[in-house]
Amino acid sequence: MAARLPSLNGLRAFEAAARHMSFTLAASELNVTQTAISHQIRRLEEELGVRLFIRQNRTLSLTSEAKEYLPGIRAAFNDLRLATDRLLRKDDGNVLTVSTLASLAAKWLLPRISAFQEKHPGIDVRITTSTALVDFRRDGVDAAIRYGRGQWPGLRADWLMADKMFPVCSPELLKGKKPLRKPQDLADHVLLHTSANNDDDWRLWLTAAGLPTDLSKPPGVTFDMVFMTIQAAIDGLGVAMGRTSYVQDDIAKGRLVVPFEIELPVDAGFYLVSPEAKADSPKVSAFRKWLSDIVKAKPEPLAEATMPMRRQQL
Repeated sequence: MAARLPSLNGLRAFEAAARHMSFTLAASELNVTQTAISHQIRRLEEELGVRLFIRQNRTLSLTSEAKEYLPGIRAAFNDLRLATDRLLRKDDGNVLTVSTLASLAAKWLLPRISAFQEKHPGIDVRITTSTALVDFRRDGVDAAIRYGRGQWPGLRADWLMADKMFPVCSPELLKGKKPLRKPQDLADHVLLHTSANNDDDWRLWLTAAGLPTDLSKPPGVTFDMVFMTIQAAIDGLGVAMGRTSYVQDDIAKGRLVVPFEIELPVDAGFYLVSPEAKADSPKVSAFRKWLSDIVKAKPEPLAEATMPMRRQQL
C-alpha cells in the first residue's frame, strides 16, 4: 500500500525554512506568521515521526534525516512550479527555459544574463537549476548547460568552455598570522570542500603539487554546492579549490586571490545541450550565439594582479 503523503503546507514550510535557514524568512515568503511556520513544521515532524530541525540558541540547523529528505522535496516543488508554468503559458514561442547547475548559474550565468536580455528583449529567459540531468520534454526545458564530455545520445551538444582548478582564498587570509606562501602551508589552514561532484578536486591538486593527499581530509568544512564553498572562501573561512568558471569574476574583482602558481586542467567542460528538434529554433540559436560570443571574448585577467609570477600549468 502506498505511503500516505504528509501535509502539503508542512512540506512547503519545511522547504522554505530549510532554504532560508530561518522560520522568520520562511514566514515572510509564504505570507504567514512565524508561529504558523513553527506549528506546521512541528505537525510535519509528528506526521513523519522524524525530527527535521535542531533549534538551539536562536540558531537553526537541519538534522541528518532532513538533509536526506530535502533534495527530493525541493525537486518535487520545482516540478510543480514548472508544470504550473507550462499549464498557464499561452504562447511559449518567445520563452526560453534554460537548465543548469545552481553554482554555475549563481557564479557565472546570472551575472551575464542581463546582456542577453538587452540584446534580445523579445525573449523571456527562465533559468531553472538541477543537479540531475533534465528530461527536456517532461520538464519543458529548451536548452541546458551541462558539464561533461559532450556525449549525450539524441541531443546536440555545443562546446562552451573548459575549466582549470587551483586553490583560492580571501585576500584577508594572506594577511593573517599563518603564512600561505607555499603549498605546504595549507597544512595550517582550513580546507573547504564541495561534496557534490567536486569532492576529488583537492586530492588531484595535492597529488599534482607533490603533497600528501591526507591534507585534504578532515578537519575541514564541506558544502553541498560549489557557490557556497566559494562564498565561504570569500568570507575568509578557509581555502577552497576553485574552478575557472566559478571564480574568475571574484578574482577579477579582488574578492579572491590565487596564492600558488600551480593550476590543473580539468578533463571535461561545459556544453550547451538541446534536443535536435529545438536546436535550431530562433530562441535557442540566439542563446547559443550569445554564449559562444561571450566565452570567446578575451577573459578578464584572473591572477596576474595577485601572483608575483605566472602560474605553472601542469
